[in-house]
Amino acid sequence: MVSFAGSTIPFVRPLELRSGHRNYTRSDANLSTGEGNNSSNGAPSPERRLDMPKLKRMEEKQRKEETNRKIASRKAISIILRREATKAVIEKKMGNAKKLLPISILEALHERITALRWESALKVFELLREQLWYQPNSGLYIKLIVMLGKCKQPEKAHTLFQAMMDEGCDVGTEAYTALMSAYSRTGLFDKAFSILELMKKMSGCEPDVHTYSILIKSCARAYDFVKVNSLLSDMEAQGIKPNTVTYNTLLDAYGKAKKFLEMESLLLQMLRQPGCEPDVWTMNSTLRAFGGSGQIEMMEKCYEKFQKSGMEPSIKTFNILLDSYAKTQNYEKMSAVMKFMEHYHFSWTLVTYNIVIDAFGRAGDLKQMEFLFRLMRSERIKPNCVTLCSLVRAYGNAGQAEKIAAVLRYVNNSDVMLDTVFFNCLIDAYGMMGCFSEMKSVIEMMKRRGCEPDKVTYRTMIKAYSIGGMHSHARELQSKLASL
Repeated sequence: MVSFAGSTIPFVRPLELRSGHRNYTRSDANLSTGEGNNSSNGAPSPERRLDMPKLKRMEEKQRKEETNRKIASRKAISIILRREATKAVIEKKMGNAKKLLPISILEALHERITALRWESALKVFELLREQLWYQPNSGLYIKLIVMLGKCKQPEKAHTLFQAMMDEGCDVGTEAYTALMSAYSRTGLFDKAFSILELMKKMSGCEPDVHTYSILIKSCARAYDFVKVNSLLSDMEAQGIKPNTVTYNTLLDAYGKAKKFLEMESLLLQMLRQPGCEPDVWTMNSTLRAFGGSGQIEMMEKCYEKFQKSGMEPSIKTFNILLDSYAKTQNYEKMSAVMKFMEHYHFSWTLVTYNIVIDAFGRAGDLKQMEFLFRLMRSERIKPNCVTLCSLVRAYGNAGQAEKIAAVLRYVNNSDVMLDTVFFNCLIDAYGMMGCFSEMKSVIEMMKRRGCEPDKVTYRTMIKAYSIGGMHSHARELQSKLASL
């Protein structure tokens, strides 16, 4: 069993809190109209005393009517979105679906855009366009196009872009950049670059540093550094200077590709560039690169240099440090980071809990792992698939099938979105324990949840069957694997 209590971290020095961080208190305000106050001592007249109860009743009635309108509008949106019937059926249910409150429908749309629920968001948007008060808004279209890009739906993004133009919205650099991003995120670089070339030729739609930074990020994610260098040369030819975001994007890409020499060269170039001072994102990208590759000493040296330059860490910085120490099983320094966070009141996030829960699980300290799981739920931080995978993996290593069953009961009573990775982890845990019937049942569980088995699924099962001497079952799955 491993305890995370221990020494203090050797390179962390106390943060100097900025003087701008203050606690504000709300004071009561005394409001007076200056009218109807006939007496010198401010006492209300008899007429005013009689009117006050009536006024209060009227105000209460207005508040209730407004609340009821909002509730009715929200219910209307919910009913309309649940249906897949014709417009005639909708209107029969709703009476008139064109008179919903703007605030309700816009809140519903914003909620779905933020959650990247693109299908539901488009349904709400169609409902929005049917409203009597609707007026085309380019900003709303751009938000939807950006969302569709993140959801890898470039063709639907193009359809919205065309509708935006048809409705007479202002289509400028931001709109074209959003569409270009939708294609580049999906790896359709030919279309993305054609939009870039089109923008260069259009007055008022010329690409800016934001346009280039987004395209550079997509190319870097695909590890296509030839295109990255081409875009940087193009920026220089266009007279567009990289900004801090551009440099941070490149630093992150070089770090993930383990191009450490290019990273160091880029950092020096960034320091020489006027108006491109490193920020906390620069620090986090650098620490993640070295920490993720196991270069702990270099990570600590970089952290110290950033600290000496006056850079203040964020919660993401501490998550990177925790993750790096956890992966190298440096539990004493991990404990010191946690104590430092507690001392300076850094609230833990879902990512923080996932890192620490996984670390305790891998160390075999199930008691501490379970305590943290209960603690995150008590703090109303919703566990996700990463959390559940850590639990299942730890219980599988410990041979505690009954605890895995408890995790599945939690899953059934929650709305956690499960993915294939979780089920693969579950199959691996059952396979390690020799629970072959439970392992086989996971496939049916996957189908009920709308997850398809992948190559990892079948390879994990084949390995378990082979170790267990069930060679006929392994051969049967090998034929399925070959057909994928």
